[in-house]
Amino acid sequence: MSPTSPEQRIGSFVADLEYRDVPDEAIETIERAVLDTIGVTLAGAVAQVGRATTRSDGPDPDTADAASLLGLDASASPAEVALRVGTASHALDYDDLSWAMDGHPSVTLVPALFALADAETSGQDFITAYAAGFETECAVAEPISPAHYERGWHATATFGTFGATAAAAHLLGLDADRTATALSIAASTVAGLKRNFGSMTKPLHAGLCCRSGVTAARLARDGLSADATAVSGDGGFWDLYGPAGSEDDGVDAEAGDADAFSIGDRWRLAEVGINAKAYPCCYFTHTAIAATQDIRDRESLDPETIEDITVTASPGAADALSHSDPTTGLEAKFSMEYCVASAAVRDRVALGTFDDDAIDDRAVQRVRERVTHHTDADLAYDAHASTVRIETDDGATYRRELERPPGTHDDPLSAAAYRRKFIDCATVVLEEPVAAELHDVFTSLASVESVPTAIAAAE
Repeated sequence: MSPTSPEQRIGSFVADLEYRDVPDEAIETIERAVLDTIGVTLAGAVAQVGRATTRSDGPDPDTADAASLLGLDASASPAEVALRVGTASHALDYDDLSWAMDGHPSVTLVPALFALADAETSGQDFITAYAAGFETECAVAEPISPAHYERGWHATATFGTFGATAAAAHLLGLDADRTATALSIAASTVAGLKRNFGSMTKPLHAGLCCRSGVTAARLARDGLSADATAVSGDGGFWDLYGPAGSEDDGVDAEAGDADAFSIGDRWRLAEVGINAKAYPCCYFTHTAIAATQDIRDRESLDPETIEDITVTASPGAADALSHSDPTTGLEAKFSMEYCVASAAVRDRVALGTFDDDAIDDRAVQRVRERVTHHTDADLAYDAHASTVRIETDDGATYRRELERPPGTHDDPLSAAAYRRKFIDCATVVLEEPVAAELHDVFTSLASVESVPTAIAAAE
């Protein structure tokens, strides 16, 4: 294998990475991300899809403790733990995301690491493995994103498989060659269709990619072979999953050239970072939700006076938000109309907003029927900007335009907002004092001596 092939370069980066190599800014980002993921996973474990995957091969979600719900059970198969915990982590669509991969990074990394963690796994080990996985999935995404997402692939599931593999390989201590082999094994497991957005299969994508990553790393450790360039070679991942069309659209067959691929020379965790979700629904709705709330609060708007709401957003939003008249909570998470109506009517767009029995709320449905969602063809496909225009029955018109959602990497949620979100999620299954203790411990993940012990001790 050429030492400059992308697979080998990733393998060397992942195998050689040490905690001291991770920038301080990136460590802080990872600590926030892991804390946030623990919270949404605990709540997701008892959501409908979380219950389904947990009961299929796991503890009873109604009686299990936090450690069991998070997969820190040495008696269970790591691959199956990764599946159920990964699915739970994405069940609420409340988990973080990054524009560096056009997907949700933490749900592809944290569950895989929980599945493999043992009593010797420190917070610093966890952070380093997370960093290895994040940088890998974003580097693999870069040559073909966002066209890959436009074609209908769910980037969390596809790019995330490589991230989960790299994170698992690092935690298992694989050398560069076996890590590269693990990535090539993983390349044959990649899948996930946007067509399934709004169904239970969408969060299952995260579980499947975590399972694939854990499985690929363990198989490579135990000697399974794979083609050396299953990611970068002719007919490999980039070739098949990249943009359709002319030869100039994708990654060429010589993608192994050092100039065509980058990992380890810059930190995407610091440059692009991770965005936390302020609302438990598709990220393409978030700027519109925030703009609507801003108009409502600034104008003291009575929702009964609303006659029309027009939302203009990107082509990507139109692509992802396919449920204008949702009938379930899962569909509602992918409905611009429902999310904006909820923002206009309710005090908060929160977990309960997407309960099945909340969908038919009369006041929300009245406004939803008055929401129109348009596409701005001048916006980039994956832009998250939105413009909201509200007309009331007295002829008044209000307009608000936002370029970015709340909680971006450059403008993160406050510590108080992070804590509120964590407590809201964790107390779905834990008593508040236990949830508060978990929050306080994992706010400083780098100082945790044993991740499983710290979670078990909070019970």
